[in-house]
Amino acid sequence: MRRAVPATAAAGSINRQNGSFMHASPTYQPTKMELLNPVIFGTLFFREMKEKKSRTRFVALLGGKMIGVALSLAVGTALVWFIGSKAGAQDVAEVVVPPDTISPINTMWVLICAFLVFFMQAGFMMLEAGFSRERETVNVLLECIVDTAMCGILFFAFGFAFMFGEGNGWIGQNYFFLNTDTATYGTTGIAFLAFFLFQFAFADTCSTITSGGMVGRTAFKGDLLYSVGVSAFIYPIIGHWIWGPGGWLATMDTPFRDFAGSTVVHTVGGMLALSGAIALGPRLGRKFKRDGGGMWPGHDMTIAAVGGVILWFGWYGFNPGSTLSGMDFEGIGRVAANTTLAACAGGLVAMAVVYPRGKTWDAGMTINGFLGGLVAITAPCYWVDPKAAIAIGAIAGVIVPFGVDFIEWLRIDDPIGAVAVHGFCGIFGTLSIGLFAAGLYGIPTTTGADTSVVVQGLFYGGGTKQLVTQLIGSVVVTAISLAAGLALMFGIKAIGQLRVSEAGELEGLDIHEHGAPAYHFELGSGGYTMPSATTGSVGVKAKQSEPA
Repeated sequence: MRRAVPATAAAGSINRQNGSFMHASPTYQPTKMELLNPVIFGTLFFREMKEKKSRTRFVALLGGKMIGVALSLAVGTALVWFIGSKAGAQDVAEVVVPPDTISPINTMWVLICAFLVFFMQAGFMMLEAGFSRERETVNVLLECIVDTAMCGILFFAFGFAFMFGEGNGWIGQNYFFLNTDTATYGTTGIAFLAFFLFQFAFADTCSTITSGGMVGRTAFKGDLLYSVGVSAFIYPIIGHWIWGPGGWLATMDTPFRDFAGSTVVHTVGGMLALSGAIALGPRLGRKFKRDGGGMWPGHDMTIAAVGGVILWFGWYGFNPGSTLSGMDFEGIGRVAANTTLAACAGGLVAMAVVYPRGKTWDAGMTINGFLGGLVAITAPCYWVDPKAAIAIGAIAGVIVPFGVDFIEWLRIDDPIGAVAVHGFCGIFGTLSIGLFAAGLYGIPTTTGADTSVVVQGLFYGGGTKQLVTQLIGSVVVTAISLAAGLALMFGIKAIGQLRVSEAGELEGLDIHEHGAPAYHFELGSGGYTMPSATTGSVGVKAKQSEPA
């Protein structure tokens, strides 16, 4: 029931019980806080407008402000015209912008995209944790966090220099520890450290992909050791061949193309994941489909699905950001649209492909399907039209389920599907440039596209030149990545640091390696229970059944 208003409420004050304004007194002056109340302000305004003097003053003030705004716009327009015209230019020579001048627009664009790509780490953490078993959730989360931290330091010290330093066609030889006296990286117009941050986020992605095929049985020391090899050496050196100054693949007669990383990031990461899975062997108790078993289901599809969508969102930094120019408006829009369409097609097709197998709509395969579409479109996204983007995504949606089947048939335990999604779709995305490039779009520059050179694929009348170059580059990168990965993983295995002990794996990596589970259940509800400080209990570990 509404309380009665006190009889002592003064005229022209606020009724504190219901917030109404009683304005019987014409001389009442409200406080500044009371003027924030629209009822009070409106009442006072209309009361003042009843007087002619107040109306005249209001019109004069409003008119003066509008005139001032109009004059400011006119002066600004005149200055822009004068500076941009020949009358405002030098008569003797054109003004030349030094190559070491920072472009604010390009720098801010690249930084924003770097933040988006970095946020993909949250997506990877959730995706891998959701697809894994409950007992290794903390291990997945901490591995991703520590891998990111190590990658930052290693890429700062060595990786960036090997990848983007000037040297020869095989490896960069300067910028160690980011030592430079230049304000920008090369002629990009991007502040040097902003460019470093963007490329670090890509390196971190490659290293995280590697962990996807090694979930559930890798010792944490092994995680640390292979991260050093991937972030400081394998990824940067191979990346230099394609993205670095004078890289030998990028300087072929018909240059090898990889716009945003189907080859450099995803093929390399997928092959490293495959090498890790081979060196480790399957998880204890894992029975493959040809032996009457199958892949263990993920323990939490909720966080897996959310993680997948976060990755999709982050891809809008991954692909559009690779223009390295905030002024390539048409290119940015095309890349973003192609990225979206390929993901949509990949998810839908993957879901449709696996539906007949069990007459169910498979969430996990749908997630990996749209991720496969994103991986495949990453290399060609700048040079294809939207129809081709849908076709590329749809083909990737077929590659993912059959790629998972193939890895399963080989009796290789890949808990997340990293090899099929990143490795196989990365290879297809690399080749798709030679097939689907429309021949309409040139090479991105700091101010837009240079259309004097266009990229044209076989299906659009470009012949086989670009396709052959893409095939050569893909075969070389795939073979070298796999060989280097196998050498790295078997080297770590040889010193006994790659795989956790059998007892530790049965106990669960969360407890064995990190001392605590991801989820704390009440006593008797299943899972792990922790010691009680008040009762002096030593703690009880409730036995978990596979695949928890």
